[in-house]
Amino acid sequence: MAVIKASSSDVDMLARLMRAEAEGDGDLGMLSAGNVMVNRTRVRCLDFENVNTIPHMAFQSPGGFEAVQKSYFYQHARDRDKRLAKRVIDGERFQSAEFALWFFRPEGSCPAQWWGQWNSGRYKAHCYYTPLASACPEVYGTY
Repeated sequence: MAVIKASSSDVDMLARLMRAEAEGDGDLGMLSAGNVMVNRTRVRCLDFENVNTIPHMAFQSPGGFEAVQKSYFYQHARDRDKRLAKRVIDGERFQSAEFALWFFRPEGSCPAQWWGQWNSGRYKAHCYYTPLASACPEVYGTY
């Protein structure tokens, strides 16, 4: 059962964004990035109070994703990538990113905090960051 509303064009957009942001980290890296993207779309807290669709999330300004400014984001969504996008839309969660609202790719090790948010782990090149439960309790909720 989907945890956010997503049309077929939304699935395509999410698939393209997951690929553009984390293809180098393989399927699990793309799924982890997708967790962050779905989490941003489903919560109503912090910087994401008015982010309620996949396009809003992808193009949020400020705070969106750099990949939307690159030509590779606009490539055709592959079937494989759409299957991964559907998995996170359907609520699959992956360690380090399951409750994360942010990720980034540092030059070296992951800082313990990033913009005041706590590191929840790393998968390959990306570090994931979760909010305090008091700042965004709904991200920790069950589907």
